[in-house]
Amino acid sequence: MTESHPRPGPPVSGTEPEEAVVLRDLLRSPGYLKALVASALIGIPVSLAAFWFLVVLHELEHVLWADVPDALGLNAPPWWWPFPLLAAAGVTVGLVASRLPGGGGHVPASGLHTGGASSAALPGVLLAAMCLPLGAVLGPEAPLIALGGGLALAFRNLARADATPQGTLLLGAAGAAAAISAIFGNPLAAAVLLIEVAGVGGPQLFAVMLPALLSSGVGAVVFTGLGRWTGLATSDLSLELYAPFPPLDVPDVLWALLIGAALAAVLYPVLAGAQRVASYVSGRILARTVLCALGAAVCAALYALATGRSPVDVASSGQATLAGLAVDPHAWGVGALIAVLLFKGAAYTLCLGSLRGGPVFPALFLGAAAGVLLAPLPGLGVVPGMAAGMAAATAATLRLPVSSVVLVVLLLGSAAMMPVVILAAVVAFAVTELLPRGSAAPATAPAR
Repeated sequence: MTESHPRPGPPVSGTEPEEAVVLRDLLRSPGYLKALVASALIGIPVSLAAFWFLVVLHELEHVLWADVPDALGLNAPPWWWPFPLLAAAGVTVGLVASRLPGGGGHVPASGLHTGGASSAALPGVLLAAMCLPLGAVLGPEAPLIALGGGLALAFRNLARADATPQGTLLLGAAGAAAAISAIFGNPLAAAVLLIEVAGVGGPQLFAVMLPALLSSGVGAVVFTGLGRWTGLATSDLSLELYAPFPPLDVPDVLWALLIGAALAAVLYPVLAGAQRVASYVSGRILARTVLCALGAAVCAALYALATGRSPVDVASSGQATLAGLAVDPHAWGVGALIAVLLFKGAAYTLCLGSLRGGPVFPALFLGAAAGVLLAPLPGLGVVPGMAAGMAAATAATLRLPVSSVVLVVLLLGSAAMMPVVILAAVVAFAVTELLPRGSAAPATAPAR
């Protein structure tokens, strides 16, 4: 009598983790499959919109800080140049925050957020973001997240699709990922960032991240090209270092631990101060937003007067200045590095609590400048110092350790410094979490 073998069938109850069952059922559901297809399609128009958004910001910054001074016969922006630009930024953001739906986006002192994206808030978000080239010490990543999520939901409304809570979450995350991959130049970096920003776990984590990863991957084709089509060229997150990567040694690792702890402690008052600024501004939005913007202009002007360098070192997101620092760190003397850390840190605090934008690029620059300043320490060097500084500053500011590691490794263009980057980011994150937290800044400015 032959032995019969049971046919494979559904697993017996209790032999498979409940989360795996939930995830499998979710992936098989028609609604989720439709959301995946919609995410892939949405990635194309959102990526194109993000591309032109970044082009406009870049060109406007070049016009305001290079073309206009040159047309006026000035070799470089004078020390007083930030005052009219940041005053205009303060007035614009103050009006948007107090009168338009969504308040121009969330207050950056509260960190990065994916929630709250809506098509109704898009005009205010775009108007507030146009003030970034005026000298706001903030980056474009937060407006990009709002732009991507808002456009995705606007396309859904045009298609008259069902507006379910799950569909809104999925499409918002997909649109945000497609947009954010435009500035980082890497769909994986965008997906990892949204994993931590969304703050979800279990099956819901996979449910949100599959559309986000798919959409950002489709959007990346727009920039990298396909076959003989070369795509659209724009700046991405990459640096050209002045020297090759040195081999890591014991001092590099030890200094990375100390740099992580030190920068977390130094940036703690910056973040706490930004939350207090946000609370102060919420009382009288227009007047106090202008006042804080002018305060950032004072920081840039004092830096220019003290160092003889351009005020744009302080009055900018730091993305372009970071590239110059990486190419020629020795062009910055010790006095200039200390001054830019002090004045840009103060301006960063004011802008985080009052204007609209993202916290990533100023944190990267402050960390890199601190790393160059500490590079003469015994056994450290410029490249490991910059790597550890950028990782520590980003992790302490964003409280997103995995995203910080991915961003810095992507920025360096090599995994050679990954041990230093990971150690500095983990230590900075741990120290930041152990420090007492102040009152949370409001997620969005109250609309009036």
